[in-house]
This record gives sequence, structure tokens and C-alpha cells, in this order.
Amino acid sequence: MRHKLKISTITSALLFATLMLSCKDNKKVEKETVLAEEEGFPKIEVSENGHYFQTENGKPFFWLADTGWLTFNKLNRDEIKTYFKDRKEKEYNIIQIMTVHSLGVANVYGDSALVAKDLSKPLTTEGNDFKNADAYDYWDHIDYALEVAKEEGLYLAMVPVWGSPISDGKVNLEQAKTYANFLAERFKDHENIIWLNGGDTFGNKNTEIWKAIGSILKTANPDRLVTFHPRGRTDSSDDFHNENWLDFNMFQSGHRRYDQDDTERAYGQDNYKYVQVDFNLKPAKPTLDGEPSYEGIPQGLHDTLQPLWNDNDLRRYAYWSVFAGAAGFTYGNNHIMQMHENHSKPEAYGSKTYWVDALNDPGAGQMKHLKNLMLEFPYFERVPDKSLVDNQGEKYDFKAATKGEDYALIYVYNGKSIVVNMGKIKGQQVVASWFNPRNGKKTNIGEFKNEGTQEFKPEGEAVDGNDWVLILTSK
Repeated sequence: MRHKLKISTITSALLFATLMLSCKDNKKVEKETVLAEEEGFPKIEVSENGHYFQTENGKPFFWLADTGWLTFNKLNRDEIKTYFKDRKEKEYNIIQIMTVHSLGVANVYGDSALVAKDLSKPLTTEGNDFKNADAYDYWDHIDYALEVAKEEGLYLAMVPVWGSPISDGKVNLEQAKTYANFLAERFKDHENIIWLNGGDTFGNKNTEIWKAIGSILKTANPDRLVTFHPRGRTDSSDDFHNENWLDFNMFQSGHRRYDQDDTERAYGQDNYKYVQVDFNLKPAKPTLDGEPSYEGIPQGLHDTLQPLWNDNDLRRYAYWSVFAGAAGFTYGNNHIMQMHENHSKPEAYGSKTYWVDALNDPGAGQMKHLKNLMLEFPYFERVPDKSLVDNQGEKYDFKAATKGEDYALIYVYNGKSIVVNMGKIKGQQVVASWFNPRNGKKTNIGEFKNEGTQEFKPEGEAVDGNDWVLILTSK
């Protein structure tokens, strides 16, 4: 009995100690939670070298966005929760959204954004009680979306007004200024906003208006990042790179094939070429593809009989641009960007798919693999380096390469061999592996001398979409 009592006493003592430690741990967690709440939503900044993003505590921030352009006016409160929750689970951190798509826009509850289609007169009501229709307006719905996004750890990159009302001459400079001041004041307390000035429009037209909107938003809320979302096959750096309000560049590589490109640049599908230009501009600013070809949209956009862009194409755009030095990437889906309703009636660009069903389209779930790969290595030292590849190639044969001091990453889109110029990173030996962009899995290849040239052939056939990343790390 005395022996059993001794064991019981020890057990009780251990249990008491465990409970005390547990209480301390709980208090520690509670304290950390309170501190996190006090610190607020992490502010995003431009990194010291000017090329990437970071949080205010210096951690790398890889821009991974989805285009949910019509969220504010087509989704109800429950649908917003569904959409944001799904995108968070797929590791997106930004949703790009139109604040005002057209001057007559209303939300799903019938609330108009403006009085008499006048951009300088936002239609607001007193209060924000959802249960009282008279006290819940278009702008309250946006407040709600911002709060839901914050709960999911998402930033909303909001276009103040889409480009078409301004390009159509329906908004003058003074109206634009009044509206920009309204936005700055209305949303000043929302920490998870990024402003996408413009909206699928040319920066060299109505330039005075775009400059005024950008300047007002940045001056009123200097902690919010601001950029310009341009027309297809153009870049914010074309017209606004030296503007103080423009924190980073954004280009729209667009939805056309090589043979459909009639622009002076004639980059075709080579979206990495925009990055190459922006990466070398002074002052250095981050850049990224804010609207590539969407998954499930016709090639060329308007002819619905054309083939559809697919997940292979989205991966190609993503890896090409990021390996060229982009600070992130924006995914897009034809059905989600317009929030296609649950019926069979075709909407814009031939969409017949309910947006909820499109949430799990292949490309949507594959983007996180790029984000995680980039964050696996020392982030801020990364630079593009074409000299890594001896057989770089053109068009779909192009092989994009990036490196840090002791690692190199090379992307091939079509399963063809990569001939590497070794000796570009540290070490006498390197460890090589293949990374599969479709599922994020790695396969070890072996160790190699870090000198001369070395050929690496990925598994599978040499066909478009059999894409791989060759990873070399110093030993």
C-alpha cells in the first residue's frame, strides 16, 4: 500500500506540474494572440533591394493573387465566405477586385454604388445593419468583405473604378478626385487593402485622372501599396514608373497567342520580357503579371470557338515571370473572375461553368507550389540569370532561370533537356533534383561537379505541359 501511495503521490505531482506548465503555455499563447491582435494586420512593404515584397517585420511576402473581379457586386455574404475560405486554403494571399465596375453597378442585394451614376456621389446610408435593408448599403457590403478577408488572412487589391467609365468620358477630373478622397477616408481603417489604380486601361490616356487618383490614395494612406492595373500587353511602368504613388509595377500579359499579337512590342506570350524590362529600371520597384491568360478562357479572348487556355498555360506564365524576377503572380479563371451564376446560360467569353464548380479547376490548386518553392530558398538574394542555361530556346522552348548564392532553379515547359552552365553558384559539388509544378513533389537526381556543362533530361515525353523545375543546391 505504501508503495502504491508513493506512485500515486508522484503521479499527482507530475499531473500538477503538467497542469501548471499547461496553464503557463496557455497564458503564453493568449499573450501572443493579444500581441498579434494589437499589432494588427501585417503591413506589406517593398524589400530593401526594391525587387520584392516583405512584411513589416522583414519576412518575405510572395504575391499570390486570384482575380475575383466581380465579388463585391455578384456575391452575397455567404458566398463571399465560401470564396475567401477556399482561396485561403489554396494558399492565395490576395484577391483582386473591382470596387466600381460600371457607374450603374449594384450589388446582389440591389444596393447601387452611386447616386445617379455620378462617381463623385457614392450612395451611402446611415448605419451598417445587415438585418435592416435601409441601413446596409453597397459600401457596407465592401466593409463586410474586407472583414471576412481579414479573418482569412487575405488582402484585397481593389480597383477604385474600372477603366471603361473613364475612357468613355463619363468621369471628369474633379469627380475622380472627389471619389478618391471618399475611398481614402471610407477605408482608412482597413489594413488589408492594396490599391490597383486604373483597371484594364491605357495609362497614356486620361493620364491626369489616373495620376490624381493614385496620388490621393497614397497621400491619404501612405501605408497602403498602390499600383496601376493596365490594358492587355501594356505595363504600368510605361507611364507611371517614376510617380511617387506607384509602389510597384503591374503588367497584363493578356489572353492572346503569339500569332494573335498585333502590338508594337510583339512579346506574344513571352510575359517574362516585361519583367526583364522592369527589373532593370531605376528606381528599382517590384513587378508582376497582374493578368495573364485565364484558365478556361478562349485564346484571343473574344472568339469562343478558339481553344481554351488551361492549367499548363497558367503554370508557364507563372514560372516564366517569377524566375525572370517578378515578386509574385496573379492567377485567373474565366468563370471565377466574373462569378458566373449557377445556370447554363453562357456569360462573357463563353463561360458556362458555375463559379463554385470552377474553384477546384487544376490550375487554381497548383499555384501554391510555386509560392512554396520560392519561399523555400533565401528570398531576397534571388536574381534572374539567363547565363545558367546553355540552350535557353525561344517561345515554348524557353527555359527560365533564377538563382541565389547557393541555389539555382531552371524551368522547362515541355520536357526537353536542359543544358546547364555549371559554376554559377557556390560549391565544388551540387545536389540536383526535379520539382514537379503540377503537384509540388521532388525527385532526387544525384550529385554533380559544379563545373563545365551538364545536361539534365526530365522524365516523360517532350510535349507542352510536361513542365519541370531543375533545382541545384550547393553542397
